[in-house]
Amino acid sequence: MSNRILLVEDDPINIRFIQVVLTKKGGFEVLVSEDVDEILQLAREDDLAAIIMDVSLSRSNYQGQRVDGIFITRLLKADPVTQHIPVLLATAHAMFGDREKYMELAGAQGYLAKPIHDPAVLVEAVRAILAD
Repeated sequence: MSNRILLVEDDPINIRFIQVVLTKKGGFEVLVSEDVDEILQLAREDDLAAIIMDVSLSRSNYQGQRVDGIFITRLLKADPVTQHIPVLLATAHAMFGDREKYMELAGAQGYLAKPIHDPAVLVEAVRAILAD
């Protein structure tokens, strides 16, 4: 099984933290992109174990439209080639009921509230969606 994780995130501090934690504590290889065409290509061509998807992306565009992580996850889940890849949504919008709403909207397998301060929580969240 692959140990490659695609991180879709636009915040440099979050990118660095998640990369370091998943590489050093989780033993994963972490690819990073917020470019929708590249994300779709990596998902189709690379052997990805999982995708961590930021819900609120500030610079992602698809076919001329600004899109968020929910939209990108729905694209991935609608494609028979990529629909099997587990997606862990990561968001600072962690209000009561958001977890269920976002997971259902996107068809995601997991949900992680940001900011993430505890490396163990991050590694455990990734391992949990891989175990399903």
